[in-house]
Amino acid sequence: MRAIVQRVSRAAVRSGERTLGEIGPGFVILLGVGRGDTEADADYILDRVIGMRVFADAAGKMNLALGAVGGALLMVSQFTLHADVSQRRPSFTGAAPPDDARRLYEYFLSRARLHDVSVEAGEFGAQMQLELINDGPVTIILDSSIRH
Repeated sequence: MRAIVQRVSRAAVRSGERTLGEIGPGFVILLGVGRGDTEADADYILDRVIGMRVFADAAGKMNLALGAVGGALLMVSQFTLHADVSQRRPSFTGAAPPDDARRLYEYFLSRARLHDVSVEAGEFGAQMQLELINDGPVTIILDSSIRH
């Protein structure tokens, strides 16, 4: 499982004219589910996101996690994170089949909602537009296949 985590001052995801989710300060997470990913991969990524200390403390140092600053999550499914770009036209065969990806994406959302943070989400499989103000900018790439 792969995730692009962006610290934002605000963000919104839309599909056509509908606003699907909108947050103030927090994280936008682009989540890509790969073939063979499991709940353990989702749990690993979520643990890293929830515990990531990249928000400023009173001294201005990146030292606080999302919950400590009252931040929110905006989740967007992103199968293109598993693109194979060895050719000019990307191949997405590394992405999980839609049914598997939806199940793990929804699992991730349900587990995220167990934490003391507000969780908003895009619509799985929809054509969406994402608007965000990256704060810092701080952008972190997480990959469950590279566990330290």
